[in-house]
Amino acid sequence: MKSFYFILLAVTFFTCSQKNNETAYTESVPQTFQDKLSEAAISLTKVDVTYDPSYTAIPYPNGDVPKNKGVCTDVVIRAYRKLGIDLQKEVHEDIKAHFSLYPNLEKWGLKKPDPNIDHRRVPNLEVFFTRKGEKLAVSKIADAYKTGDLVTWMINDKLPHIGIITNKKSPDGKRPMIVHNVGGGQVLEDCLFDYEIVGHFSYGN
Repeated sequence: MKSFYFILLAVTFFTCSQKNNETAYTESVPQTFQDKLSEAAISLTKVDVTYDPSYTAIPYPNGDVPKNKGVCTDVVIRAYRKLGIDLQKEVHEDIKAHFSLYPNLEKWGLKKPDPNIDHRRVPNLEVFFTRKGEKLAVSKIADAYKTGDLVTWMINDKLPHIGIITNKKSPDGKRPMIVHNVGGGQVLEDCLFDYEIVGHFSYGN
């Protein structure tokens, strides 16, 4: 009988040790940049924001429109800024050095960079992410879109839009959910295929 209790105690100790080791291992696994970007984007949904596309003069670098206002690009800008990346500065410097590669002149009639607005325009971000990040394939398969990816859409053939892929899944578990602002504030939604996808990018370490 004593031998039985000894064996039971040993098995229990071994099992608990294994669980503790598994927990310690899980907790020690470092987050990827993409995981952190997803968390940063989701944290933005806790801030009430009114959709406001009006031109606003802002400081440079690290400038931002009032925190209670913004558009879709401000979601991306604010999420990256939480990770120490200032897209206002990064985009401005690239546009300044390669102005002709961006649609500023043709689309908006600008003849020189404008750090107040350049980084807040989806077409400019598409060029920047293509140049400085990785342009990925556009797909109709949900699994092709990974945590931390950036997606751009064209809504009703006229409105460019952008959002961040998160690690959260849709209620049916089939699609990654998106943090974006299409008019209702900075929200987490199951909207990946609600609009026509025109761009798919990855940017950041």
